[in-house]
Amino acid sequence: MTDLERSTAAVPARANEQAELENLPTLFGRLGDDVMTLLDTKLNLLKIEVKEDADKYVRSGVMIAIGGVIAAIGFALVNVAVAFFVSTLFAFQNPALNYALGFIITGAAYLLIGGILIMLMKSKLSKVDPVPHRSVEELRKDKQWLKKEI
Repeated sequence: MTDLERSTAAVPARANEQAELENLPTLFGRLGDDVMTLLDTKLNLLKIEVKEDADKYVRSGVMIAIGGVIAAIGFALVNVAVAFFVSTLFAFQNPALNYALGFIITGAAYLLIGGILIMLMKSKLSKVDPVPHRSVEELRKDKQWLKKEI
C-alpha cells in the first residue's frame, strides 16, 4: 500500500511541473503584452502632454499676433504725432527740415526701445524649458522597473 501511495503522490507532482512549464511561455507572453501596453500608455501620455503645450503656444502666438497688429496701428499714429511734436521744438526757418529732424529723432528713439525689448524677451524665452517633465519622469521609473523585473 505504501508503494501505491507513493506512485499516486508522485503523479500529481509531475503534472504540476508540466503545467508550470506550459504556463511559463504564457506568462512571458502576458508580460510582453503588459510591457507593450505600458509603453503605449506612456507614449500616449507624452503625446497628450506635448499637444497641450503646443496648443498653449499656438493660442499665445495668435493672441500676440493680434495684439501686435493693433499695437502697430496705434504705434504708427502715436509715432506721427510724436514726430510732429518734436518738429515744433526746432526753430529752423525751413519747416521741411523741422519735420525731417522730428521723424529721425522719433524713429531713433523707437529703434532703441524696440531693440531693448527684443533682447529682454529673447533672453526670457531662452529660459523656457519645453521638455515634458512628467512623461520623462514616468519613463525613467518604467525603465528602472523593467530593469528590476528582468
